Amino acid sequence: MDIADKLPGVGTTIFTVMSRLAVEHGAVNLGQGIPDFQPPPRLVDLVEMHMRAGLNQYAPMAGDPLLRERIAADHAARHGVAVDPEHEITVTAGGTEALFCAIQATVGPGDEVVLLDPAYDSYAPAAVLAGARILRVPLTRPDFQPDWEALSAALSPRTRLLVVNNPNNPTGQVLDRASLDRLAALLEPTRAWLLADEVYERLTFDGRRHATALAHPGLRPRCFAVYSFGKVFDATGWKVGYCIAPPQATREFRKVHQFVTFA
Repeated sequence: MDIADKLPGVGTTIFTVMSRLAVEHGAVNLGQGIPDFQPPPRLVDLVEMHMRAGLNQYAPMAGDPLLRERIAADHAARHGVAVDPEHEITVTAGGTEALFCAIQATVGPGDEVVLLDPAYDSYAPAAVLAGARILRVPLTRPDFQPDWEALSAALSPRTRLLVVNNPNNPTGQVLDRASLDRLAALLEPTRAWLLADEVYERLTFDGRRHATALAHPGLRPRCFAVYSFGKVFDATGWKVGYCIAPPQATREFRKVHQFVTFA
């Protein structure tokens, strides 16, 4: 029996291919973000303790209230950003689910989604499933900053979403506050939302503080910001992340999230 091919240009993800080849050839796997060391032992002990204490069933759809409060406190302490844990934070099954839900919540048939290339491979398929058209803008060598003129030309009344990965996977490129200023100026006259994939925010090695889109007054009202505990705690298989967005955006986000993983 026939079945519709909703992703005709998509095969097996490159991460699966590269990881399999690394195993076959005994190579160092630089193709997938898997640590070759264990999570902090204290974290494993805490998980076991709470599992044995009975915290092993469905959480509330938006995430455990105490966890959301701690997330809000963390962003306040590190970035000076005030986040409402009840109406702006949703805990998800990893960063990838948060990305998928944000795209499905904002994008529909005929909309355009702008990606900065090279980009993480889940963005485009999620947008295609929503019926969107993909526009790609290159990150330019040698520092892989956006081609600002090309990005400006790509934005139009049809643009519904711009996806920015900061720090970027796979280039390692980082946007600073000045870059966020330029981004805000470009988006200001448009109806486009910003999907800020910030899952690598803590992987900085030069002492500088990560410039989050949430702390930018011109970006915060139109921003879905996505984070991953798997990246922070070296436990990628646990698949726990979260999304921060304005209340009206969070309401739409949760409408999708509740039918993807619920808790």
